[in-house]
Amino acid sequence: MEYLVIYAIPAFLALVAAEAAWLIRRGQAYDGRDAFASLAMGVGNVFISGACKIGWVAVYVLLYQYRFWDVDMTALWAWPALILGHDFFFYWYHRFSHRVRAGWAAHVNHHSSQAFNLTTALRQSWTTPLYSYGFFMPLALLGFSPVYVITAGAISLVYQFWIHTETIGRLGPLEWFLNTPSHHRVHHGANPQYIDKNYGGIFIIWDRLFGSFVPEDEKVRYGLTHNVESHHPLRIAFHDWIALFREMREAPTLREALRRPFLPPEQGKAPDTPVAVPASPVT
Repeated sequence: MEYLVIYAIPAFLALVAAEAAWLIRRGQAYDGRDAFASLAMGVGNVFISGACKIGWVAVYVLLYQYRFWDVDMTALWAWPALILGHDFFFYWYHRFSHRVRAGWAAHVNHHSSQAFNLTTALRQSWTTPLYSYGFFMPLALLGFSPVYVITAGAISLVYQFWIHTETIGRLGPLEWFLNTPSHHRVHHGANPQYIDKNYGGIFIIWDRLFGSFVPEDEKVRYGLTHNVESHHPLRIAFHDWIALFREMREAPTLREALRRPFLPPEQGKAPDTPVAVPASPVT
């Protein structure tokens, strides 16, 4: 099960091809260069994430030795509890990646496409694996084996693939508790009212609880408020890290430079640096 994402790749590619054929047949624009850029980002993420996972699994194993109790994964409640718990911590990892400058530098590439189709799901970061696994460490202390924690992450990632599409409309009552294509279109929107909303992975309940939920209303404009006009994977992956390091270099004091990575993304920007979040904080 921990290799679920690898096993799912052929299905991902088949669905990408089917969606592209469907859109082209309907006469809709399909940017092949953007799609291949997203695929390249996905391939890079697989290798980088695999390397980072080795170190993080060692941390999980260490923490698991100090677990508060044992969880019997054959119990009927165990897997639902793990998936729900993993999604709770995913919400906070995802919100951190939007609201902390260094996190946004790592995560921004996932939002850099001005298209929204299944290839967008594959436009994964090359630097979020350095820290993302850390958000799920409490699950090991709560008694979930590291193997099952990693598996829950794979299930979450596979689930989130299909919600990156415009070909599926709203899904009725499921919209109340699941993250759906409609909710995730909002998350990828550069419209002012959509920015920094709908962080959930599998479930949308956390956004409803913590005040970050917005329904799809106005037509979504995808991408960033200032877009990266490049299809080069290195540019996509590192453009905002370069901007952050420039902000730190241009800071008036060392203390201010060291603060910059931990500030909200809209604070401390250089005058011509692309900004991907509004000036007002999330409420």
